[in-house]
Amino acid sequence: MPNTSTRPKRGRRNRRVPREDPARNELVSRSLESAQQCLFNQDYGTAFVHYLLVLNLAPVLKDFASESFRFTLFKWADELDSLGRIQDLFDCYEQALELFPTDEVIINSMGEHLFRMGFRDEAAGHFHKALKLKPDYPEAKENFYRVANWLVERWHFLMLNDRRRNHKYQQAIQKAVEGGCNTVLDIGTGTGILGMCAKKAGAAEVYACELSKTMYELACEVVTANGMNGLIKILHMKSLEMEVPKDIPKRVSLVVTETVDAGLFGEGIIESLIHAWNHLLLPPQSTQDPSRPPSQAGRVIPAGATVFGMAVQCLEIRRHHRLCVSEIGGLATAAAGELHSPVSCSSEDDSTEPYTTERLSRLPGGYTPLTEPFNALDIDFNNVQELEGLCSREVSRVRLPVTGEGLLDALAVWFQLHLDQQSSLSTGPKEDTCWEQAIYPVQTPHSRIIYIRHVQCLAKVFGPLELGDLFLNAEAELCSALACLGTEQSSGPRDYTMLECAEMALLNNQPYHDSFRRALAKLITNLKDARSVQGPSQGQGLEVMPLTDPPSGPMDPGPDPFYVLDVSEGFSVLSLMAASQGQVKAYSSVEKTQHQAVLRRLARANGVPEEALEFWLNQVEDEQAVLQRPSREKLWSAIILDCVETCGLVRQKLMEKATLARCLLEDGGQIFPERIVLYGMLVESDTLLLESAVQGQEPTLGFNIAPFINQFTVPVHVFLDLSTLQCRHLSDSVELFILDLMNTNANYTNRDVKVQASASGRVTAVPFWYQIHLNEEISLSTFNQDSHWKQAAVVLHQPLAVREGDWVRLAVTLLYLQMRQT
Repeated sequence: MPNTSTRPKRGRRNRRVPREDPARNELVSRSLESAQQCLFNQDYGTAFVHYLLVLNLAPVLKDFASESFRFTLFKWADELDSLGRIQDLFDCYEQALELFPTDEVIINSMGEHLFRMGFRDEAAGHFHKALKLKPDYPEAKENFYRVANWLVERWHFLMLNDRRRNHKYQQAIQKAVEGGCNTVLDIGTGTGILGMCAKKAGAAEVYACELSKTMYELACEVVTANGMNGLIKILHMKSLEMEVPKDIPKRVSLVVTETVDAGLFGEGIIESLIHAWNHLLLPPQSTQDPSRPPSQAGRVIPAGATVFGMAVQCLEIRRHHRLCVSEIGGLATAAAGELHSPVSCSSEDDSTEPYTTERLSRLPGGYTPLTEPFNALDIDFNNVQELEGLCSREVSRVRLPVTGEGLLDALAVWFQLHLDQQSSLSTGPKEDTCWEQAIYPVQTPHSRIIYIRHVQCLAKVFGPLELGDLFLNAEAELCSALACLGTEQSSGPRDYTMLECAEMALLNNQPYHDSFRRALAKLITNLKDARSVQGPSQGQGLEVMPLTDPPSGPMDPGPDPFYVLDVSEGFSVLSLMAASQGQVKAYSSVEKTQHQAVLRRLARANGVPEEALEFWLNQVEDEQAVLQRPSREKLWSAIILDCVETCGLVRQKLMEKATLARCLLEDGGQIFPERIVLYGMLVESDTLLLESAVQGQEPTLGFNIAPFINQFTVPVHVFLDLSTLQCRHLSDSVELFILDLMNTNANYTNRDVKVQASASGRVTAVPFWYQIHLNEEISLSTFNQDSHWKQAAVVLHQPLAVREGDWVRLAVTLLYLQMRQT
């Protein structure tokens, strides 16, 4: 029986139920009502303040109000963005995240704002956090994939997969450390691999610096995972900002670096090494004192470089850097003036880049050498006086024998990197290397095209120009004259307009413009016929208030014009082509004043009335509202949407834009294009694997690096030239997906496609491209030799073995492909 003598246990004191605060409840109720009313009135700023008050006073309402709060936040943030109130915008997001710290939608949205403003590291952190909270969140996944290409460029994977390069660097570092260089600084450490090589070789002290926040954090993770945390000091800073003893205790005996790009000098290696010699390195070994031990002398790996150049003809380079056609979609181009890409060594414009980069061996159409390779420059990285004298070195002249006929399109440049006296690496076009080559394009007006004949030296050219010399001046962007190629320029600044390389290629894409011209002409003809049958328009649907007053001017009298809106990204002549049809009022979304001037010149030269072409963004206050009616009572006859990015992907939010555009079309009006069909095929390509992730199970030089950098692997490889990709086709091309911009009911969100293997092998990727249908009869492919578009590919990081005749099932969505073998 129970022990009745036991004292009863003291019961737990009941918690006091919090007393209701009527005044507080009244304030919450009224603020919530005010927030909802402000939201209805589109007063998003005031609504946001009321929601903050409500949710801080009554957190129990978070679940109830979360959707409305998000909507209010995003609308208010867009307003603040348009007003340039950036700090207020981020303050609002910080306040929102205090209330909803694990809301993946808010975190992702803040990342989008950060990315648009150029804060890529911070944006990536937000996208990554959103994915950790919800791994299947498609918007965050797509955003992270896009930003990952900026944060960890694809060449990092190629370099880590380049075993020959890695081994040679390791050997050179080991030899230097064993020879007495026991204090080491790794400038631009990246993943930390060179610093770890030095520590593994026995260096007593190793320091490293990295400017990129993402790569700095990655290097810290890699060093820790390889048991060297505390043995290598990594600094998040530029080497140019480092000081002794503030950042490192004393000068070091060895600097290792690979801060070189395809043109050798583009990542600032000369400036970094001059600063290192003056502030961070021990003095170099002196011939007067050869007995000084290596630990008391400074040196650099790589020890130096030799730069090579070669004149080339290449249509692919030409069409991306200068105008090559005299007519675009029926418009004569002479009045456009000189147009070229922003890649130029001209000293007249600081906004230009001196060179671009290409892998010559993979250029569509190939290239033709016009000269033998020549030695342009030798440089010793262990001679600080030589480094300091590079920019002041006198221009030298080199006369080159011509070995072949053709048009001079560019100077291709590469280099040999001398790691030490015994070992070197070449980045030449015939080498199997992770580096591309630097391309200095010739920006010649096509009325003065330089033509090189097969003679003993660079020949005379049309007009008073004489091309006999290539000016070479070392480090000043490998000399600004390197790409100017010695033509006798007239005095005074040149009058030219710069377009992006992709915009130049688009202008040179004649099939694209001819197709649009025919499609526009057919539509306008059909609409004219319809109007002649129906008589004058008596109104066209529901009223939507415009952003501006109705356009008025000389075109008002007479028949109502057909309104055409071109919302293409960047520079586009499609609106002008539409205006040239007659009885058309065309609106262009071209923003830059200089580009608008080019279109106006072309309009005058081609007889297009001035009032037939308007610039739509000049008339709207909010770029988000570009898809609006041209006037209070009119609808668009045609809306031209830019559907595919140059990189090979469908533009974000395309279908939302198409849905809005359909509501703004007159009867019989059309969206261009009306339909997009996605095609793809199965391929086996080791190249795509090497460019997408660190491959293999073995550690890189014995270091565990792959799991960390492969976090930034993305499944979609963009800017792909499928025509020159090293691959084996394992199937025929198949239709994967259809986007119908004119018929909502015809669309779907995902689709399963069965593809039969036509050969045995390992499926490593699914390259894809688009057939863009302007109407039922006229279409364009993004995969042909004239296309300004590149292709893209979904890369499988676990290759799929197939035999001839096997069927592979692809699960296709707008964002990505999944594969299953059946």
